[in-house]
Amino acid sequence: MPRLPPVTNATFPASLDMIQPFCIDRYRTHETLAVWRQAIYVSIDMKNDLPAARGRPRGFDRDAALRRAMEVFWAKGYDGAALSDLTAAMGINPPSLYAAFGSKEALFREAVDLYGTIEGNEIWAAIDEAPTARDAVRRFLEATANVFTRPGRPPGCLVVLGALHPNDSNENVCRVLKEKRADNIATLRNRLKRAVRDGELPKGVDTLAIATFYVTVQQGMSIQARDGASRETLRAVADSAMAAWDGLTTGAKKRA
Repeated sequence: MPRLPPVTNATFPASLDMIQPFCIDRYRTHETLAVWRQAIYVSIDMKNDLPAARGRPRGFDRDAALRRAMEVFWAKGYDGAALSDLTAAMGINPPSLYAAFGSKEALFREAVDLYGTIEGNEIWAAIDEAPTARDAVRRFLEATANVFTRPGRPPGCLVVLGALHPNDSNENVCRVLKEKRADNIATLRNRLKRAVRDGELPKGVDTLAIATFYVTVQQGMSIQARDGASRETLRAVADSAMAAWDGLTTGAKKRA
């Protein structure tokens, strides 16, 4: 006789009186118990046939889900992106989101990093690739006008528009974005400092003021794009900002 699997959950009669032949006929008793065992196994098997709780779908692509979450945050901001918006876009349920990313805040942080890699790269690569500091700033603003108005993408910049007003639920998010914006100023300033070292810009020129000015222009372009400004309008803003270059780089000199 084949060996049956072990019983993991069973309910036996409350009284041994229900086993009529228990002390009279051990063979019939064994037969009766065998029938009970079969009933117990049937019950367990039926329980195993129940549908499992829904989790992450088969073939779950974490990278693709993160990109879709990035687009939701980009369009709606951290506070405006409801959990239902995120799970609908990502194609997963809330438990799966938390299992894969930890929390909404952690998901947002990853989304911001991804944004910087795939959307911001074109803007910031222009700074390093340009032969002069002036060209670097010009290309930086022109790339901004292009990226902030791409068809099929939310207008503006996630780092600028993602969360501006701190509250109890987004304080850490606002701090992260504030640090990102400060890093942008530092990146542009470092390019200007290099121009000073190379003799392109005069020593003592206020690199911090210049970097802050042009990043502020870029942040304003983000708001204009969100309000519906066209690419041509943003390019005109970039041209106007570049008209100030000579005055900024040859005027008052305070910080190198």
